[in-house]
Amino acid sequence: MTWQEQTARIERQQAEVRAFVVEQRKLKADRNHQCRDMPLEPWQFAIGGMIAGAALLAAGMAFAKLIRL
Repeated sequence: MTWQEQTARIERQQAEVRAFVVEQRKLKADRNHQCRDMPLEPWQFAIGGMIAGAALLAAGMAFAKLIRL
């Protein structure tokens, strides 16, 4: 192999490694985004349930007050 062929082979391999690194960084960024949002979902559900419960309680109390009048 000549020096130019060896240099071209090394450059091709380096380009493949760079493409692999870019792909891995994208996958890691996507995974980090998913992991960051995941813990919030149960809290959002719980808080939404508490707000809905409070709204139903308030509506029930207002309805009961209207019936007594």
